[in-house]
Amino acid sequence: MERRTDAHDGPLAVFLIGMTVRKPWRPDLWGPAFTAMPRMLRELEANRAASERGVEQWLGFLGGRTVVGTGGPTVIQYWRSARDLLTYASADGLAHRPAWQDFNAKARRAEGAVGIWHETYAVPAGAHESVYSGLGRELGLGAFCGTVPVARRGDRAGDRLGRDSAA
Repeated sequence: MERRTDAHDGPLAVFLIGMTVRKPWRPDLWGPAFTAMPRMLRELEANRAASERGVEQWLGFLGGRTVVGTGGPTVIQYWRSARDLLTYASADGLAHRPAWQDFNAKARRAEGAVGIWHETYAVPAGAHESVYSGLGRELGLGAFCGTVPVARRGDRAGDRLGRDSAA
């Protein structure tokens, strides 16, 4: 079984965002937040494809996936940089800003119906590592940036992180 690692070089940002429905009987309040994220992900995927064809300027979105756990849905996103993520979030004419404004307006009318959380990790070049083995398909950063044999980046996690793993 070949071990592989992601092929991404350079810095990146990892963005986690999730929601918790606290008043399930009020889909009028949490529904718009729930449907906004797939719309934004479609917009970002369409931009990535258009930029690969040379039709649009790339927004820096590498890819993302949604997972659902006991706390609700969580979207894991990979970006070229934290700056790209923040630029997208505040851009006029793209899906995020109006969705966020709509959520804030509704949340003020019915406090506690839905909770939203996010975390952003700005990762300098050389400060991430991954290993994929026996999955049958690519996951995580490797799904969006491709993979290479582990030996190309170092056999141990510490090697792939650019430092002695014993430290």
